[in-house]
Amino acid sequence: MSVNRSQPTFTSRSWQGIGLLLVSAAALTFQINLTRLFSVSQFYHFAFMAVSIALLGMGASGTFLALRKIKPGEVEEKIFPWLPIGTGISIFASYLLINHLPFDAFSIFVDPLQVLILLLHYAALAFPFFFSGMLVSMLLRRFSGASGEIYAVNLVGSALGCLLAVIAPGWLGAEGMVALSAAVAALAGICFIQPTPTRSWKRSATLQGTFSVILGIASILLAAQIAWGHIPPWFQLHISPYKSISYALQNPQAEILSTHWNSISKVEVVSSPSLHSVPGLSYRYREPLPRIAGLFVDGENLSAILPPGTQVAFADYLPAAAAYRLQPGAEVLILEPRGGMDILVALALGAGQVTAVEGNPLIVAASAQVYHRPQVDWVLASGRSYLRGARERFDIIQLPLTDSYHPVGSGAYSLGEDYRYTLESFTDMIDGLRPNGLLVVTRWLQETPSEWLRIFTLGVTALEELGLDPHTQIIATRGYNTGTILIKKTPFTQTEVDFVREFSAQKAFDLVIAPTFETSQLNRFNILPEPIYHQAFTNFLGANPRADFYRAYSFAVQPPTDDRPFFSHYFKWSQLPETIRNLGITWQPFGGAGYLVILVILLLALLLSVVLILLPVALIKRGSIRPGNRRIPLYFGLIGLGFMLVEMPLIQRFILYLDQPAYALTAILFCILLFSGLGSRYGSRKLGLSQALMGLVGLLLLYILLLPSILSATLGLHLLLRLAVTILLLAPLGFLMGIPFPAGLAWMRRRAGDTQGDTERWMVAWIWAVNGTSSVLASILASLLALSFGFSLTLAIGMGCYALAWLPSRR
Repeated sequence: MSVNRSQPTFTSRSWQGIGLLLVSAAALTFQINLTRLFSVSQFYHFAFMAVSIALLGMGASGTFLALRKIKPGEVEEKIFPWLPIGTGISIFASYLLINHLPFDAFSIFVDPLQVLILLLHYAALAFPFFFSGMLVSMLLRRFSGASGEIYAVNLVGSALGCLLAVIAPGWLGAEGMVALSAAVAALAGICFIQPTPTRSWKRSATLQGTFSVILGIASILLAAQIAWGHIPPWFQLHISPYKSISYALQNPQAEILSTHWNSISKVEVVSSPSLHSVPGLSYRYREPLPRIAGLFVDGENLSAILPPGTQVAFADYLPAAAAYRLQPGAEVLILEPRGGMDILVALALGAGQVTAVEGNPLIVAASAQVYHRPQVDWVLASGRSYLRGARERFDIIQLPLTDSYHPVGSGAYSLGEDYRYTLESFTDMIDGLRPNGLLVVTRWLQETPSEWLRIFTLGVTALEELGLDPHTQIIATRGYNTGTILIKKTPFTQTEVDFVREFSAQKAFDLVIAPTFETSQLNRFNILPEPIYHQAFTNFLGANPRADFYRAYSFAVQPPTDDRPFFSHYFKWSQLPETIRNLGITWQPFGGAGYLVILVILLLALLLSVVLILLPVALIKRGSIRPGNRRIPLYFGLIGLGFMLVEMPLIQRFILYLDQPAYALTAILFCILLFSGLGSRYGSRKLGLSQALMGLVGLLLLYILLLPSILSATLGLHLLLRLAVTILLLAPLGFLMGIPFPAGLAWMRRRAGDTQGDTERWMVAWIWAVNGTSSVLASILASLLALSFGFSLTLAIGMGCYALAWLPSRR
């Protein structure tokens, strides 16, 4: 039965509008900060879970409201303020839980308790988004006539949270960002406290205000304490014992010399007598190695910082030394040299001038004594954007080995995008050489040729793309644990080949492949049972077509591209039986399951979504949906899928364009959320639902066809100009993406035919749940699709979801 009551109003300029803006900002700030927390405390491949966790919490809030009847009169006065308070408290509680009850990915198959801990983490971290999502859903129910404005304020607030997440970490670090998120949520709670006409409401408002003020003051004081460099021990982020820095700190004499955060990383410098890092050094170097300081980024990838005045006597015993001997006085470009040892090696080997390109200012500051030497020009940029914009050509371009060794057999490190090792990157590097210039790339050797073999396939394919001959322009040598490839822009002369052969023999490096080669030169110094690298390289060079080699080989070693930049993804489904046999035997994350973990998390998200979101409503409210209205949940599920299948590949593609994952995540979320908010507020009044969806499909088709070319053509611009291009590209897309949800709500109210009744109210909550469920699944599915098929196909499937959503809405 309908209640005859005047319709309440909502405006963005009211206290409720400000409160919604703040709680949305707090939730998005915490979500982005979760990616940093996961990257530092665990490993990079945990970070993608943050999006699915947030969406799961928001979807569950819709189900809760669909099942629980709340009296309309008590919503605004008694319940609204508790939701931002719950958001802030659960931000603190979930962080403390995951920090003091850490998940151990390495022992999951020998300790079943870790499965429960993972589930507990997933559920606990969803609570902040449960409370913030419930606030949005309740506002949509309470102020059903202002759905566009509510959705707009929610999205604009989320966009502001993106800005906060990129600006504040330099002062607060990841721990301080937790406190800041809670403080913003507490402030939002105050905004929702309304005038209290009765004594009971007054008591409730007093209690709410007290909680908000206490939470806000405590959060601000904690954030201020952290900003001054004093992190309480109970709040300090715990690091996985399996990260490189944890091993380095096991020495009793080890100490952390400096720790700095910014929006893209945590950089630490460690002093320890047990630290040594000279990848590729010949075993014929018998002198003591200099003591180093270790530079760690997010606790991983040890890079050496040599003390000032250190003599780099070992330089001539590194595989890259051959290139410097072939090019005396060379003009050298070193891409991302981290701690700077490769810069000092280049100078010691006679380089005339070194240009060092490093994208992280904290790394440059930590190794300032190297980057600021007279013969060094340092550039703050990514290697790819510098190469595309540089007019200079170089005698040597070096891509140094700055990653720690990781076994690749299980696909445990598949999810990391690395745009240094793509086909487009190699063609840019070869193009950046002078006519006789050399490209030098060193990587780790694996038990079965894979990582270094992929470098070889990249080099060969890049030369062929440029119309050059790989048979005469590649030399490969290997030591006992690394392999190095020299790629020359013009054919190697016989004199150069003879020099490399002699150099390799003197330094105990094995020649693997060269323009002129005798099998008697194989496997002489670092002896293997079989010359497996030579066999793999020659088999690849002789394969015609190359697709036959890729299909038959036991690992996926095709050259990565900018559309699929997953250099560490070697998994093939033919490896599945061996992967299952090795579960719990290999000492790797998730017992060696690696790539399969994404599938497990997808199934886990599907199970939780069905159990927590869809099933309760389907059982309890199954008779409440009229047959004609059943297309409504389908519509909202499709636009939820479409939104995330568009957003996720755009974030990954723009990592290359904006230099850093954190910049891409923040910029894409900011643009899409801000302009979606504007589209929600104004677009649904100007465009019909059907027209908006068709316009969105057409625009996405243009993006699929033209976006890679536009980004490639403008990659060499300054970062600020690329940010401006990003905004221009994404503004129309975000505007149109903001229309389908509020316009769909209006369509639903018309179909329900009972805008003031119970049916309309619980359906608003349920479609919020359906939209959240599909978004949870899409956020994980997008990672799987991009890994297997690339960003363009993922974006095309997102476009297809919007096209399918047009079908039930076209009337």
